[in-house]
Amino acid sequence: MERISKHYGRSPFIVIFIMMMLKMLLFRHFVFQGIQADRLLTDAAAILTLLLIVELVTSAKWRGAVYGTLNAVLSLLLFASTVYFSYYGTVPTYTALHGLDQVLQIRTSVGSIIQASYYIYFIDVIILAVIAIVNRIKGLRSEGRKRIARPRITAVAVILCAAISGGYIWSGSAIPNEIVQAESLGFLDYQVASAIKANKEQAALRNGSVEETAASADALQVTYFDQAGTAVEAGSPNYFGFAKGKNVIVIQLEAFQNFAINLSVGGKPVTPVLNDLAKKSFYFPNFFQQIGQGNTSDAEFMSNTSIYPTGVIAMSTGYSDKVLPSLPRLLGEQGYETNTFHINDVTFWDRNRMYPALGFAKYYDKPSFKNDHFNSFGASDEELYKVGLEKLQALKQQNKPFYAQFVTAASHHPFKVPSGQQRIAMPDSLQDTQLGDYLTSLNYTDYALGEFIEGLKASGIWDNTVLVAYGDHSGLQAKDNDPAWVSEQLGINYDGEVSRFNIPLFVHVPGAEGKVVDQVGGQVDIMPTLSNLLGVSLKDEGYTAFGHDLLNSSHNVIGMRYYLPTGSFFNNDILFVPGKGFEDGRAIDIRTKQPVAEFSQYRADYDYILELMKLSDDYVRLLPKRAP
Repeated sequence: MERISKHYGRSPFIVIFIMMMLKMLLFRHFVFQGIQADRLLTDAAAILTLLLIVELVTSAKWRGAVYGTLNAVLSLLLFASTVYFSYYGTVPTYTALHGLDQVLQIRTSVGSIIQASYYIYFIDVIILAVIAIVNRIKGLRSEGRKRIARPRITAVAVILCAAISGGYIWSGSAIPNEIVQAESLGFLDYQVASAIKANKEQAALRNGSVEETAASADALQVTYFDQAGTAVEAGSPNYFGFAKGKNVIVIQLEAFQNFAINLSVGGKPVTPVLNDLAKKSFYFPNFFQQIGQGNTSDAEFMSNTSIYPTGVIAMSTGYSDKVLPSLPRLLGEQGYETNTFHINDVTFWDRNRMYPALGFAKYYDKPSFKNDHFNSFGASDEELYKVGLEKLQALKQQNKPFYAQFVTAASHHPFKVPSGQQRIAMPDSLQDTQLGDYLTSLNYTDYALGEFIEGLKASGIWDNTVLVAYGDHSGLQAKDNDPAWVSEQLGINYDGEVSRFNIPLFVHVPGAEGKVVDQVGGQVDIMPTLSNLLGVSLKDEGYTAFGHDLLNSSHNVIGMRYYLPTGSFFNNDILFVPGKGFEDGRAIDIRTKQPVAEFSQYRADYDYILELMKLSDDYVRLLPKRAP
């Protein structure tokens, strides 16, 4: 220890540089599953730039402390980013700091994914802290070096290292795939590249117009679908106004993947209520999540606006100061009461700001429900629906049509259902597994929904109500559920991407026969589909949608980013994931789950979705501010 202490006192620059580089290697191992020697120069250049600046501007007395602080901060950032990647599958940028206040409310989920090996990041921090404490007790002080070189030489070194980093950032800035870009640039330079990109986007918007952007988006979609030969024919579309004037209930099912529908475990169906609903509704089995950094709140945002999440910030946090064109706002103007129900605190993901921005007249959050301690969020789905049904019955008695949104939480990660409320027994092979817990939670979610539907029927609400139910995002964590093992356990063909991101959509319309609709769709398509059924023309109302009516589409392309890199899309045939670009990407057949070697014919889809999502980003950023 004494030898280390003396060495550290003489050359903190070298020691800290080595420690920080080792952490960069560790980060690449955890996140990118390997270390490529030719990618280490960008990490070294970024670290040297920081350390040399400290060497240049900090006095010898404080230099060691500043180095130690930088090292500790980097350890914390890399630790948090590794945990983040293991949960979301993407490398976070500095914008993820906006979500730090949400961590305590999902601490059970976060805690369950932290691996002991992640704490290696802090070993040297602890050792160096012990050395500092020992030296202080002994009355020793690190004398430090006056300079590693003369100021002029140090300044030249700073410029050289910064130039090397700048070169990497410039060469990697055109890569749309965020994971490939982060691997190419390294963690620190990736943050700088993200900041530069954000600044350029803001500068480009200063002279932008929301009307011109909306017109460009409409023209792009018309041109693309005309060229694809799948444009909707003139005249009233199919099912237009079929449910005009009816109530609307939209249920967002937490972490609900589509493979559970019609699945049996141990001879019992996992989702008997939804299995039955699928037979009596428009059921969309090829429906996919499209959420961004805001997860569940992004799904709420997207289903109500048909606008893509930007992927760099939760939409509820970044855009709740806007007047958001939305279905609740539109229906509210037509006399509907618009309410939303969620058992969590409304400040979680800034919903207290998002709900008014979306045009909801009233929200019911945690204080509105009795806490029956179902999970870490509090109230159960049964309590959610019980309170919601009471409010809807009151609206019915007042003869007021309503648009009601319910956001469930019983099947939230880590999927622990109290033993007294479990309604299905898992076989021994699934006991104490995440898969078994997940299916148990979906079964309870399904049961609670069934009770709610029975309550709607008993109250006379069901026959005059359109009910929409869909999953918000995936549930099974990729690192805990090998696709081959899941396939073997359940007797299905489970793919780690297609099956993971495949969520169900049900649209039950009184008087309409049940129908399985194979058309591929995503959460941006919910609003246009529902608007058509309600007899509301979004175009006539001046609304711009970035999704499509799934009941009047024979072809569709939907983009996805964040859980997959920008440029990823689903179409009627494949899931495509880019590499550095289109040519080095990969494709998977969404039905067979097999790789597709030849995908050059989908190049137009790739170009289209990149442009469409860019226009969506510009559109939401240009929307007018709303009054506080």
